[in-house]
Amino acid sequence: MRFDVFTLFPEVFQPYLQTSILERARQRGLLQVNLHNIRDFTHDRHHITDDEPYGGGGGMVMKPEPIFAAVEAVLGTPPACPVILLTPQGRLFNQMVAYELAAQPQVALICGRYEGVDERVRLHLVSDEISIGDYVLTGGELPALVIIDAVARLIPGALGDPEAALDDSHASGLLEYPHYTRPPEFRGWRVPEVLLSGDHARIARWRREQALLRTYQRRPDLLERAELSEADRKFLKGLESNPVASE
Repeated sequence: MRFDVFTLFPEVFQPYLQTSILERARQRGLLQVNLHNIRDFTHDRHHITDDEPYGGGGGMVMKPEPIFAAVEAVLGTPPACPVILLTPQGRLFNQMVAYELAAQPQVALICGRYEGVDERVRLHLVSDEISIGDYVLTGGELPALVIIDAVARLIPGALGDPEAALDDSHASGLLEYPHYTRPPEFRGWRVPEVLLSGDHARIARWRREQALLRTYQRRPDLLERAELSEADRKFLKGLESNPVASE
């Protein structure tokens, strides 16, 4: 899969892209991330990419010319792939959106800065707008990395365990179950006996129930959209009728 990232600060990306899962995915040819400096597509000697907003107000606004020039030079006119503007005004990024993007062979990400981008970029260049949360960051570089990371995990072969992404929180609509590793006892806190039993059916049932319990306690809103079996619903009903068991 290929990402084309348009940014004023490409140097932000390299340290993270050269680490762990993303670096291995790149080395295997599964992930390609091309960084494009929007300043390189300006036509003045000072490489100006922002200006004061019409009508007054605080802050600066990213100019449309260099953004259009950068995207069209790299992706053509019109762009042949989704072009996403990273903005607090966009639709909220979640695991389902990550799956949606992972189905694309190529995605472009535009990182906003300052007070935002000229509205003509929104209206006539981008095909989607995405936010990673209801808060404001200095720019779109961190959201771009979040999206690249989340999507890269879904590329077949990117993870050492091909089924690892299926157990992640939100992948099944639930929060993930608790994890334990050696030693079996630490400062008097023991690993649940079921995980040491070797009984894979019991372990699978315990993990599912723990995922349901954790979601019920921390994000009950997710249960409204999760795919639940009859056994799941029976377990949740038991939690509702016995509040002590859910503590």
